[in-house]
Amino acid sequence: MKIIIPLLLILLMFSQTLKAQPLEEQLAGHIHLVLAQDGTGDVQTIQEAIDKVPENNAERFVIFIRPGTYKEKIVVPDSKPHIKLIGEDAEKVVLTWDDFSGRVVDGDTITTNTSFSYAIEADDFTAMNLTFENSAGPVGQAVALRTNGDRQFFYRVRLIGRQDTYYTWGNIRNYLLHCYIEGTTDYIFGRSTVVFENCTIHSLKTGSYITAASTEEHTKFGYVFFNSRFTADDDIKYVALGRPWRPYAKTVIITSFLDDFISQEGWSIWRGRETNHLNTYYAESGNYGPGANAAERIDWSHQLSEAEYKEYTLENIFAQSTNPDYFKGDWLPEPHLDPVYQIIALYYESPAWE
Repeated sequence: MKIIIPLLLILLMFSQTLKAQPLEEQLAGHIHLVLAQDGTGDVQTIQEAIDKVPENNAERFVIFIRPGTYKEKIVVPDSKPHIKLIGEDAEKVVLTWDDFSGRVVDGDTITTNTSFSYAIEADDFTAMNLTFENSAGPVGQAVALRTNGDRQFFYRVRLIGRQDTYYTWGNIRNYLLHCYIEGTTDYIFGRSTVVFENCTIHSLKTGSYITAASTEEHTKFGYVFFNSRFTADDDIKYVALGRPWRPYAKTVIITSFLDDFISQEGWSIWRGRETNHLNTYYAESGNYGPGANAAERIDWSHQLSEAEYKEYTLENIFAQSTNPDYFKGDWLPEPHLDPVYQIIALYYESPAWE
């Protein structure tokens, strides 16, 4: 005991010391570019920062973003891999735009696919500690974040919108850790293989749907949620965990909290496409909370067997064999090996929204 108490005091003092030192200072040795709206950084806009990343960059390029609402419609092209966008504060660094499907801009009509605020085409992209937002409001499809690059990692990121908030567009892999996503209808949708771990999924509309996967027929895993929380505004009811945008949609929810706004059936057909659900794979395992009653689930959904449950590991989900026609090699996200992640994780300890 005489040894343990001093060690605990030392760790506590070390943690307090880190809190006292600004995050930007702690990351100083890793930052390539500082973005600040007030002109005190290296650049003032997101576009300027992206433009300064070398073409076909082969090494990590860290852009640190000071607080501000950056209203820009941005594409990170596939020629700009290995970018890390790091915000000073997840709720105070907001990357936003307000396009929506049906809006006419310079004579062209915006579609769901082009309604994004931020589109990431590049591989090996990372975002931490910031918000992607579509601020168009209740106007139909309006994407905050569209992803089409492989091996993308998001940590302490907030995705804010209403319908179609997060579009996982490509045959690619995304990993979201300690993220917050909110929306109304189909606000997580697309064909990609995506793992959500320790995330908060927050619904804003009664009688709606959270996910709308369009997983390809021969892709083994679609959306997988681990240890996440499914919550809603107080007056929201009868929300389905998912409906199949395409016939082979796959969504699995594991050891997650489901609040009472989740419908008893759990999942829904796609009205107007009444046969889509015949080939879907919607499943749960070990969920808890008032919305997690497995006995009431729709008869074409599944509860994972013990053998099936063991297949759901990051190694398996992100392996090349999951989608061999598109995935280039296996991928095992190991953020704990990244010094930038280590600093941010220690600085915040846990996301503010938990």
